[in-house]
Amino acid sequence: MPKLLLDENLPKKLKYRFGESYVVVTIPEMGWSSLKDNELLRAIQQSEVDYLITADKNLIHQQNSTLWAGIVIVLDTHDNQYETLLPLIDKIKQAIESSETKDFHWLTL
Repeated sequence: MPKLLLDENLPKKLKYRFGESYVVVTIPEMGWSSLKDNELLRAIQQSEVDYLITADKNLIHQQNSTLWAGIVIVLDTHDNQYETLLPLIDKIKQAIESSETKDFHWLTL
């Protein structure tokens, strides 16, 4: 069962929309709220998180993707409102279930 981590820039209630086939946690639930991006990626890498889901479009440019063993899914939207992000849940699930994510460290939806 894939373990997903929702970034702090996403509404916490999105975690309940993925269903029982996923384990979804938030950064505050993991105790990682104070971590900077590079520290966060390091903490994720040392945990059992498979995917980081974020709306931070700059993260890909700020970090060395060769050091990242997991997959970051970047949501490319005009805002981070729950109603805006809700239609992307199915796209996220499809990307995770498809083979395309296995070859990417960074995936933009």
